[in-house]
Amino acid sequence: MRWVLLSAVVAATVASDLLQSYEMKRAGEQTIGATGMMRLLREIARRRFLILSIACMAVSFFAFMAMVQAEPLSFAVPASAASFVLETVLARFILKEHISRRRAAGALLVLGGVVLVAR
Repeated sequence: MRWVLLSAVVAATVASDLLQSYEMKRAGEQTIGATGMMRLLREIARRRFLILSIACMAVSFFAFMAMVQAEPLSFAVPASAASFVLETVLARFILKEHISRRRAAGALLVLGGVVLVAR
């Protein structure tokens, strides 16, 4: 059950972050004043990928809550950091973001930590 919950947390987190980033880049920079809140909420409701991102975030949250109930926190939190590594790789290939060597090295260090915690 440990690995099923961890996979659900990581997959839902990665999907949520990628969808949110994609949608925000598509929308461009937004400014909002006190009277623009309703306009912003209507705009959010029209963006399917953003709504899907919020749903994925909810799945991630509830899967993480289940994992914390079943596993020690000292495993759950560090192991869920695997999402950072996967997000970095997918940001490069799906979102076409530039990943510097320094950032790639940081992601590899996180991956090393996840492997150490998982054993």
